[in-house]
Amino acid sequence: MTFNESTTVENLFRDLLAGGLGADTAVGPGYARKNGKITGLGWHHLTAANVPRLPHEVLVETWVRDALIHLNPEIAAVPDRADEVIYKLRAIVLSVRSDGLIKANEEMTAWLRGDRSMPFGPNNEHVTVRLLDLENPENNQYVVTTQFTIRAGPAERRADLVLLVNGFPLVLIEAKTPVRKAVSWLDGALQIHDDYERHVPELFVANVFSVASEGKELMYGSIRCPLKLWGPWRGDEEAAPGTLAELKASITGLLQPAVILDLLAHFTLFATDDKSRRIKVVARYQQVEAANLIVQRVLAGQPRKGLIWHFQGSGKSLLMVFAAQKLRQHPILGNPTVVIVVDRIDLDAQISGTFHASDVPNLVKGETRADLMRLLQQDTRKIIITTIFRFGEADGVLNDRDNIIVLVDEAHRTQEGGLGMKMRAALPNAFLFGLTGTPINRIDRNTYYAFGAEEDARGYMSRYGFEESIRDGATLKLHFEPRLVDLHIDKAAIDEAFAALTGELSDLDRDQLAKTASRMAVLVKAPKRVQSICADIAKHYQESVAPNGFKGMVVTFDQECCLLYKAALDQVLPPEASEIVISATGKDERYKPYDRSRDEEEKLLNRFRDPNDPLKLLIVTAKLLTGFDAPILQAMYLDKPLKAHTLLQAICRTNRTYGDGKTHGLIVDYLGVFDDVAKSLEFDEEGMSAVAGTLAAEKAQVAVAMQKCLAFFPGVDRSVGGYEGLIAAQDCLPNNNVRDLFAAEYSVLGKLWEAISPDPVLLPFETDYRWLTQVYVSVQPTSGTGKLIWHALGAKTIELIHQNVHVEAVRDDLDTLVLDADLLEAVMAGDPKKKAKEIDLKLTARLRKHMGNPRYKALSERLEALRERHAQGLIQSIDFLKELLSLAQDLVAAENDTPPEEDEDRGKAALTELFQQVRTESTPVIVERVVSDIDEIVRLVRFPGWQSTSAGEREVKKSLRKCLLKYQLHQEQELFDKAYGYVKQYY
Repeated sequence: MTFNESTTVENLFRDLLAGGLGADTAVGPGYARKNGKITGLGWHHLTAANVPRLPHEVLVETWVRDALIHLNPEIAAVPDRADEVIYKLRAIVLSVRSDGLIKANEEMTAWLRGDRSMPFGPNNEHVTVRLLDLENPENNQYVVTTQFTIRAGPAERRADLVLLVNGFPLVLIEAKTPVRKAVSWLDGALQIHDDYERHVPELFVANVFSVASEGKELMYGSIRCPLKLWGPWRGDEEAAPGTLAELKASITGLLQPAVILDLLAHFTLFATDDKSRRIKVVARYQQVEAANLIVQRVLAGQPRKGLIWHFQGSGKSLLMVFAAQKLRQHPILGNPTVVIVVDRIDLDAQISGTFHASDVPNLVKGETRADLMRLLQQDTRKIIITTIFRFGEADGVLNDRDNIIVLVDEAHRTQEGGLGMKMRAALPNAFLFGLTGTPINRIDRNTYYAFGAEEDARGYMSRYGFEESIRDGATLKLHFEPRLVDLHIDKAAIDEAFAALTGELSDLDRDQLAKTASRMAVLVKAPKRVQSICADIAKHYQESVAPNGFKGMVVTFDQECCLLYKAALDQVLPPEASEIVISATGKDERYKPYDRSRDEEEKLLNRFRDPNDPLKLLIVTAKLLTGFDAPILQAMYLDKPLKAHTLLQAICRTNRTYGDGKTHGLIVDYLGVFDDVAKSLEFDEEGMSAVAGTLAAEKAQVAVAMQKCLAFFPGVDRSVGGYEGLIAAQDCLPNNNVRDLFAAEYSVLGKLWEAISPDPVLLPFETDYRWLTQVYVSVQPTSGTGKLIWHALGAKTIELIHQNVHVEAVRDDLDTLVLDADLLEAVMAGDPKKKAKEIDLKLTARLRKHMGNPRYKALSERLEALRERHAQGLIQSIDFLKELLSLAQDLVAAENDTPPEEDEDRGKAALTELFQQVRTESTPVIVERVVSDIDEIVRLVRFPGWQSTSAGEREVKKSLRKCLLKYQLHQEQELFDKAYGYVKQYY
């Protein structure tokens, strides 16, 4: 017995489709039946000789005519009208030679979908013409024929199998032999793409998709679709891959008449690519499955939520397009509103671009919060794209319709929080479907709780994981290449120099500064390390990436690192080879050149996507790690510690398919963080199933925890704002013991809040929670650290560490895929034995040092008068603080003109001492805390010359405003001026 394509694969297709009952000689409307029963998948087998057409005819016009009469009452009343429609259809087929295959196919698709009309109604009124019955598939005629010949001019081709619906060739199948090693499905796809579509394009004017198989794999693709984008249709997951059993499952899944019509009606898009070319897109099977599950759940009415977990790069944006399109078109749903919600501007741009490029009708954007509120309140029945942040000002219900469907992209993001709660409150009866591209770990329980339905046994409606996306060719494998930097840190030299440098600091400040300086941010910026890594990046890129025509991304620790790496790369590569892309916010002048508009940034990124442009490397720290799609990107040079979904989203920038030469994405790891990759890919289904019960119990605890916190503030009017409200609250927390008790109760409440948010059950408590949070922050103990001490001695300390950090080598001898995190642990590990010591705050009274000195007599008298007025209640708290600041400023000015005594500790401040002398039992807690915080700033900025530098003044003012904002005093300009004047004069 000989095995060939005709006796094996072609016959398998034919028999599965038509039931293996042999060929008939005639066929009529409706499903093919034998003895009154549907056979096979519902297709009727006819030999090519029995299909009533000539070789040059694409459409079986007698069947088309029958369908037109059968499906259109207006045509049935006047049968000659069918000829008018057929003339138009012939013209579309003929136009393929002049207008091109995509345009002709797009127009024919519109006719097949019922989007075209003719003046067949009363008074020549236009009525829809139906070529197919998409709502009732049993009303159509389904024929499978083999060896279908088509002649176009001198060219003649014979297709193995063609599926005809009402006389339209909707699917072409090319079968290859399964017994020759040199032959694969790709041979069949090449024959369709490079031969048939070019030489007999007329055959594909009505085509929905084509299929190629060699008996091991089934792959399908749309017209002019690059072969690398052809995809499988997975049937039975239990079938062994590469077998006829798996092929049978794929055929059964894809080639059912109802599935083909569903793909035609709802899962086919015509879009414009980034080169303004028209393309046709047919959904992949995971997109069809997930979108249909969403539609089915909405039609069922319950449950009203669900989680879609599809791996990064597998087409979630298009999935939302298809789902939104089908939901909007469904007749039972009554013209629903579909809201697409993203959580970042870059994702907004990406998804909006996908929708707009696909020409999806009835699409609007909620550009601002006001736009979104208006669209929802006016009951807009369209597809609305917006960001989660635009729900921020939503107050109560915006629309309570129950046919609003919300699709939330990147639903795993923890920052959704309160905004997600507002969204749910604004649309209380909406369906909520979360889509995530990263696996959901046990600790990320909010994603499951917010979107997962209890009815879904595994926690999600649809899963398309890392392994499936690689298997199907939707994404590429990721190769991890550790290239760790060996750091030799001369600790003894650092300790010795550090002791000399910080001799005047207190023990607490010295310890805190040492901890800050030892953080990774300092070590990764060591100049020798930066130079070594950038030299290695340049060498690796030029040797391993550039020769293949791909590009790279350098991910650095922070924005300052971007500048350092750019400068170092410019020494080993042409300056035009790299560019920085960051969110250049703030006033730091160094980042102004990178403050680009959205259009400017998109032009830059399009240059990066262009293989002929000299821009080869993008230097980033946070931007572009999500929502950035550039298939030409292969190598990511990672020098930043990332974890969990952030890590996965970043590395998956490199896994997009691109041409035939890109076989994998490459992550070059300079920190050894990839022990986190395995953890990030885990999914604990058992753990997820227990989450719902845990969170349900926690919801019941919120009210009790809230009351325990509010019990600390009996009689306090929480509606009073500003510093008056904070004074009243802080008076209820008079000492550290009470504050500690309050902090313990607030901590319990805060953990409950984070676990349950964004559940609307929290809405009634939101105002009180915000108020408690502000009070909590206002009474937090002063840490003794902050930006000011960092600016005073931080630069010198960093320089000191850099001088004693020696880069010995960049390790390029490590095996690829070795996930080593030793360096990260070494850098990040702290010394648990070090404990912060209390700073000695027992200060001598400054004015008592100057007893008998006439220069200080007037100041003493002012101090006494201030003390008396405050004791008698004749001066308000804020005015008291202002005058105390003024007096302290004058005292410091006097001391500056007086030679300091040898034993005077210049780090001890005057303001606190003065306050201690004039305070009374009734002095509000808030005044004491403001004095303490301002003194902290004085103590921390004490280094020569900061007043003469714009950076020093800017940082002091910023910290001072932050201090006053903490107590709602930021609008007291006079108080700010006096405080700043005091700080500026004190040395």
